[in-house]
Amino acid sequence: MSQQQSRGLPGFLRRTFRTSDSNISATNTLPDEDTPVPSVLDNNGGENATGKVEAPAADLNSEKRSSSDSRISGTSASASNAATPITNRAVLETTPTSASSTGSRKHLRTIAFPPLPHEMDANDEEGEGDTTTNNSARPAAAAANSSRRLLDESIQSTTTSTNNNPAPKSYKEIQFDTILASPIIPIRDLRKLAWNGIPPHHRPTIWKILLGYLPANTSRHATTLVRRRREYKDAMKQHYDIPDDTRTNSEQETLRQVLVDVPRTMPEVPLFHNDRVRRCLSRLLYIWAMRHPASSYVQGINDLATPLIAVFMSGYFGGKDCLDGEVMGDVSDLMLEEIEADTYWCLTSLLSGIQDHYTSDQPGMQRMVMHLEELVNRIDADLAAHLKSTGIEFIQFAFKWMNCLLLREFRLSCVMRLWDTYLSEGDGGFEDFHVYVCASFLVHFSNELQQMGFDELFQFMQNMPTDDWGDREIEILLSSAFVLSTLFGGSEAHLNVVRH
Repeated sequence: MSQQQSRGLPGFLRRTFRTSDSNISATNTLPDEDTPVPSVLDNNGGENATGKVEAPAADLNSEKRSSSDSRISGTSASASNAATPITNRAVLETTPTSASSTGSRKHLRTIAFPPLPHEMDANDEEGEGDTTTNNSARPAAAAANSSRRLLDESIQSTTTSTNNNPAPKSYKEIQFDTILASPIIPIRDLRKLAWNGIPPHHRPTIWKILLGYLPANTSRHATTLVRRRREYKDAMKQHYDIPDDTRTNSEQETLRQVLVDVPRTMPEVPLFHNDRVRRCLSRLLYIWAMRHPASSYVQGINDLATPLIAVFMSGYFGGKDCLDGEVMGDVSDLMLEEIEADTYWCLTSLLSGIQDHYTSDQPGMQRMVMHLEELVNRIDADLAAHLKSTGIEFIQFAFKWMNCLLLREFRLSCVMRLWDTYLSEGDGGFEDFHVYVCASFLVHFSNELQQMGFDELFQFMQNMPTDDWGDREIEILLSSAFVLSTLFGGSEAHLNVVRH
């Protein structure tokens, strides 16, 4: 074996080859010439300035003799070891040659990550019939077992060290940590940072801050939560926990409508199949309607509460995705009461900026649809002309986009990412910026839409193909919307299209 071949050989393997007789080559031959050695296997001595292990000249002579003897002693033991089961700690490969060749050579990964002890015992039982092979392989097996124990201890130590040390935080996470650790949270800086997405474990707190539910002064967070949750309990006693015969006809009709809509809410999300969650949602929607008689309850408001419930619930589990509903067994009644109260107040804050969307005749909704039509006429005249020629009116598909804020077009996890940006936009996020997002969304499918007739186009609009969308697609959409808002925001005259 050449000097180059011995470079990088782990120290415990060199000791194995020195202490065992020449028959060791029948079970563990040296690695191929071009095989790299994982540095994690040996951090003890024998390394030169370049990080490679230098083998002494005596070792080289011993290894040459061992290699020569392996060609004479046969390949029975080698063939048996080649059939050894592969451990799941790494993807191991063996590349035995034919029996007539110069002996079976294993890939270094097989030598470096030998089979587990119980797998070796099974192998030994299979080879009991061949006494010649077993007798010749015993010294090598003893040396290999010693090497294996050293390796197992090294891997276990490395794994334990890795598990005890959490993964380093990204620069973005450190920025969020710094802002949230401030005695007075700089809201402007928080909005800038949150625009590009909020880490899941920080999202519950940041949403509450950006919605104005929690103050910027962090020392007041605990007292604010206690006070607002107590106020919500008082509202429950006043409006919900009362006999039905004391409700007016209007109140009974509102309650009936809420109880009909809640089971239909997010049918594809298991979390909202849970009866406890449905009771919370029904209660907070009814109380909101009683305390806001100008708009009362309107279909679509139930959808707006779902991201808030999911996010605030995740806050009790370190930002874990709770949409599959599996955490409900660990959610106590107290936790659910707090989630319900927090959702109520944050929903109230959100709807306060778009309340004319749900008042009589819904003027805010109509304003947004009209703005969308003007915007599409300006940025994609061909698409706008095609929709008009096929008889499709914007109100037929865009009304749902405005009423439910695209909650029925995207998966709920995508909506959470979308709302990170909406909340960062401030007061106009759920109205002005939402229109630019809808325009970008529609134009994204422009080529497909222009090839469709009325029936196909109408069906496509009702079921947009976004099932496979994730955060990456949402962020592209948001980037496009930001460009449009920069071009046309605050410049209504730019949207005026000259018609001849």
